[in-house]
Amino acid sequence: MLEPKVELASISLFRATPAQIEETRRRRWPHLGGTLSLAEYITRDEEMDALEHAKEGKMITWVLAPREDPTTLDFMCACRTYKRTSLVAYPPSSPSEPNSVHETTSYGVAAVFTPPSKRGRGYAGHMMRLLHWVTASRANLPQFPEAWGTPPEEVADAGGGLFSVLWSDVGEEFYRSAGPGGEGGGWEKRGPVSTVWEVGTEEGDDGGWKWLTQEQLKGLWDHDAGLIRKELVDMLVKNGLYEVEHPTALVTCLPTNGVAAFQIPRATYGSNFSMAGGFWGVQSLSNTDTYASWSVEMQPSPPTLIVTRLWASEDTFPRLIAKIKQAARRSGIRKVEVWNLRVGLRDVAKKTGGRTFIRNEHLPQIVWYGPGTTKNVEWVHNEK
Repeated sequence: MLEPKVELASISLFRATPAQIEETRRRRWPHLGGTLSLAEYITRDEEMDALEHAKEGKMITWVLAPREDPTTLDFMCACRTYKRTSLVAYPPSSPSEPNSVHETTSYGVAAVFTPPSKRGRGYAGHMMRLLHWVTASRANLPQFPEAWGTPPEEVADAGGGLFSVLWSDVGEEFYRSAGPGGEGGGWEKRGPVSTVWEVGTEEGDDGGWKWLTQEQLKGLWDHDAGLIRKELVDMLVKNGLYEVEHPTALVTCLPTNGVAAFQIPRATYGSNFSMAGGFWGVQSLSNTDTYASWSVEMQPSPPTLIVTRLWASEDTFPRLIAKIKQAARRSGIRKVEVWNLRVGLRDVAKKTGGRTFIRNEHLPQIVWYGPGTTKNVEWVHNEK
C-alpha cells in the first residue's frame, strides 16, 4: 500500500545510523541480492565497506527521513556516496587558475533505492537534490529553496566536492533534473559508449608480457595516477584532444585508494569464479606504459570481462587487446568490454574485431560545482 506524501520541508537528508544502514541492506536485498541469501548480502556489504575505497569515512550512507525523527527505520529512501581523490585541470582560457592541474575531491554516488511502498512520491528525486548540499562546497551552490525548509546539516567526512559522478540505470532525466536548486542542474549524461569483442579461439604465447595478480595491481595504480596527471598537463597544451568544445575544466577520478581495486571483490563475491592464474591485469615488459586491468560482470550470464583501466597507444593497443582476450578465453569468458575507449583507439579497435555502440544502461552522469556549467566540463577517463 502506498503511503501519503509528506511535505518536503518536513524531511531532510541525514547520515544513516548503523541500524538504518542495516535496514537499507534489508530493503535492497529482495531486488538486488541475486543468488545471495540475506545474511550473505549483508555480510558482503559489510566486507566491502571495510575495504580501502570505503573505510575511514570515505563511504557514507544517507537517508531521507523526517526532521522530527531522523533516526527512524521508516525513512523514505537512501543512497551512498564515496569520497574520491581526483584531479582538475584548467585550460589557458579558463577564468579559474588557467593552465594548471590540481588534486581535488569528488564523489561517486551509488545504491539509490526507494522501497516500493514509498515510490511515486518524489522522495528519491528530493534526496538527490539535497545530496548536493552535503557533498559540494556550499559557496558553489545557489540559494537553498525556501519550500524545502533549511539545508541538511553539514557532516564530518563529507563536503568540499568539486564534482560528482554516478552511473544510471533509470535513464538520464531523473538525475539530470535533480539540481541543488530544483528542476534541472543535476547530473548530465556523458559518453555511454561501449566497445565489445568476441574472444574467439586464437591463442598466443606470453612472451613480452607480465600477468598481474590483485596484489601486483596495487603497484600499478600509483604509476597509473602519475600518467593520468601527465596526460591532463598534455591536454592543456594540445587543445584538439577535447571532446567538449572549449571546456572550462577537465576532471578525472584517480584509481588509487582502492577505487579501482574494489571492483574485483565486489563482482566476484559469493561466486566460485576465478580468473585463470588469478590474473586481473597485464602489462607489457617492453613498454610499461602499456597495460590493462579488469573485473567481470557475472550477470546477466554468461560473464563478461570488463576492462577497468587501460593505457596504450595506437601502435600497442592491438597487442594489448589480444592479451586481454587471451585472459578472458583462458577463464571461460567469451566477451570483453571496454567503456568509453578514447576516440583515437576506436578505429584501431574496429580493425581488431571490436564493435562500438551507445549503451542504454549504466549511463555515466556528472555534475560540476566549480565555475562555469557542467556542459563545459571534460570528463577524462570516464570508464568503468
